[in-house]
Amino acid sequence: MDRLFCRVLLSGRNLSRLCWVIFFLFVEAVFPSCQTVPVSAAAGDAPLGEFKAVVVGSLKPGEPFVVAAAGKLPQEPRAAGRMQAALIRGERQLNRGVFFGLGETSSRGPVITAVMAVPSTAGAGPAILRIEAEGRVVHTLEVIIGERFFAAETIAITGAMSDLLTRPDPEKTAQAEQMWAIWARTGEEVFTEGYFIVPVNSTVQTSRFGGRRIYKYPDGRSSSSIHAGVDWRAPTGTPISACAPGRVVLARFRIVTGNTVVVEHMPGVYSLCYHMDRIAVAEGDLVQTGTRLGDAGATGFATGAHLHWEIRVATENTDPASFLGRRILDKEAILAILND
Repeated sequence: MDRLFCRVLLSGRNLSRLCWVIFFLFVEAVFPSCQTVPVSAAAGDAPLGEFKAVVVGSLKPGEPFVVAAAGKLPQEPRAAGRMQAALIRGERQLNRGVFFGLGETSSRGPVITAVMAVPSTAGAGPAILRIEAEGRVVHTLEVIIGERFFAAETIAITGAMSDLLTRPDPEKTAQAEQMWAIWARTGEEVFTEGYFIVPVNSTVQTSRFGGRRIYKYPDGRSSSSIHAGVDWRAPTGTPISACAPGRVVLARFRIVTGNTVVVEHMPGVYSLCYHMDRIAVAEGDLVQTGTRLGDAGATGFATGAHLHWEIRVATENTDPASFLGRRILDKEAILAILND
């Protein structure tokens, strides 16, 4: 391909051929997982239509949404590479997602999608969704972030729990860095397009998503945090199941979260189960909805036996309830909007 590019560039006689070469390079990089749509067919037999990008889902703090796009870019990127979407408020970037192939073709061409989230700390109001290719902005959308309120709670902790949170520990730091590296990893495998389920048989939530927490220490000091998941009351030994199909990317003991299992469900989307008494899977295992991950417990930073269930999207914590009763990757809805 490099030699062909050079010959066309040096000849100077056929500008259209040069444009097609640039186009092929771009499509091969941006749509690597759309194997059912040959590049030649997308570019030749069925030319790309006008570029269109849409948002599917609710833009509220702590909730996931999907950005879908298809068509010929309004301007070519400087170099081939995966496209990204950034949610911007003023000078602040709220979230960033990486596009991957949906495996579907709209009337405008192959569809790419990025699963993103609005941070639970984001305020209501206008924002910009910026689509980028190799650092160049190729498209923008004006969006509105809705309003949402979260409850506050105060938690009294023991001296031992205080040490667990505040005492410097190189191993704890290394474990936190490893977890962030997992959340930031965006592959291209989609393990599920269906519905998620609650991973434990419990009807009692002891702490809801997004709660503004104040920790009261024995010495009178206090600190604050935001609850990144949902806590379900569950006696020690209660089965914990996979909330959706995926691949286990972490299954080990961590100082703060205790026995922990992290499952990758789609690019940039991970579910986490904390404080388990026992782990029943290994890293690399493929699981289905309902596969037993282990048993509930009170390991790590926990005041009693329960399950902390969390879902991260493009590193942001999201409300697990947003994944129940609806498909995040709703192909029919995405295609209907793009084809409109």
